Amino acid sequence: MPAGAPPHGKVLPRLVGPDVDAFAAQHWGRTPLLRRAADAAGFRDLLDLDGADELLSRRGLRTPFLRLARQGEVLDSRSFTGGGGVGAEIGDQVRDDKVAALFADGSTIVLQALHRTWPAVVDFAVGLADELGHPVQANAYITPPSSQGFSAHYDVHDVFVLQLAGRKHWSVHAPVHPAPLRTQPWSAHADAVAARARDDTPVIDAVLEPGDLMYLPRGWLHSATALGDVSAHLTIGIHVVTRFALVEALAALVASDERLRASLPLGIDVADPGQAAEHVGPVRDALIEALARVPAEAVARHVRDRVWPGGRPEPVRPIAAAAFARDLTAGDAVRRRTCLRHRVQDTADGRTVLELTDRRISLPGTTSTAVRALLDGRTWHVGAIPGLDEPDQLVLVRRLLREGVLVAGSA
Repeated sequence: MPAGAPPHGKVLPRLVGPDVDAFAAQHWGRTPLLRRAADAAGFRDLLDLDGADELLSRRGLRTPFLRLARQGEVLDSRSFTGGGGVGAEIGDQVRDDKVAALFADGSTIVLQALHRTWPAVVDFAVGLADELGHPVQANAYITPPSSQGFSAHYDVHDVFVLQLAGRKHWSVHAPVHPAPLRTQPWSAHADAVAARARDDTPVIDAVLEPGDLMYLPRGWLHSATALGDVSAHLTIGIHVVTRFALVEALAALVASDERLRASLPLGIDVADPGQAAEHVGPVRDALIEALARVPAEAVARHVRDRVWPGGRPEPVRPIAAAAFARDLTAGDAVRRRTCLRHRVQDTADGRTVLELTDRRISLPGTTSTAVRALLDGRTWHVGAIPGLDEPDQLVLVRRLLREGVLVAGSA
C-alpha cells in the first residue's frame, strides 16, 4: 500500500497562517497582509547574513544573479564584476572586494534568483509554487544602515516579504494602476506613483522586525528604508497567471478563422475613425462567433505552454539518481518530483502519454493506472503500485526515474 496520503501544503501556511482559505478569500490578489513574527528566527533557516556573504564571496556568482542599487538607481554591473581568473575565463564574475566597497558606501545588494542558487530557498520556492500553482522567484535585498534601496514603486507580480535580519521601515500605498500586467510597469505611471507616495496616507506604515512577513498584491506601491543596522529581507515573487492569459490564448486561437485574417480594403486610411468603424461591427460579430467555437482544451493547452516553462520542479541529484535507478528493488520508495508540471492522457491507439514541459513520453496503455498513481503526490513502494505486476513496476519506475519524473521517496 502507499505510504500515507498526499502531503498537505506546508509552505503557504508557514507564510499566511493555518487558515489558508481565509487568506485566499480576503487577501490573494486583493489587499496586503502584515503578520508579526511568533519567533524572530522564523525565516533564518532560508537565508541569513552569513549565507549572503558566502554567496557573494565563495559561490562564483555572475550577472544577472547580483544587482546593486543606490538611491533608487541600479548600478552598472561593470562596477562590481570582473574576470574569473585562471580556469574561469569569464568577464562578469562578481568581485567581492568591489561589492564590499559599494555596500560600505551605501549601495543595496540584490541577490537575484535565489530559487536557483541557494539550496534552502530552492526547496522553499519549489514547495510554494507547487501549492500555489503559479511560478515563483526569490530575491534577497541587503540594505546598509539607514539606507533606502529603491524609491516608491509597484511590482507586476505579487510578493511575500520575509524580514530576515535587522529592521526595515515600510510604506505601502494603494495602487494607481490596479492589477498591472507584466507589460505595464510602474515607470509608465511614475508621476502618479510619486504623487500617491508623497501625498496620501499609507495603508501600511510599519517597521518589519526579523521573522515578520508582508504580502503585497501586484500594483500596491511600496518603499522601504533600513533602520539603524544592516537589514535583509527575502522577496518571494509570485508570477500570477491572470485572466488576461486566457484572453491572449483566445485571441491567438481565433486566428484560425479565415474571416478574421481577411485583408482590409485597398486604400483604407486606418487612422480615420469613420473608415475603421465600417469594419469594426463585422469583425466584432465574426470574433464573437469564433470565440464561441474555441474549445476550453485548446485554451488550457495554450496557457499551459506559456506558463509551464516559467518554473522548475524540485532539483534532481544526477549521480545519486542514476545509482538509485540502477539498484532499484522491490520495496524501494518513490514519489513524483515536487512541482513537476504534467498531464496524462490515454490515446485512441492504446498508448498512455505523459506530457511534460519540454517533451511527451509515450508508454504502453497497460501502464495507465500505475502512471496516474505514481503522479498523484503520494509516496509509493515498488511492489505495491496498482495496475502492474512487480517486474513491470520495476521497468516503469526505472524509466520514470531516468526521465526525471520520479525521485527517491522516504522509506
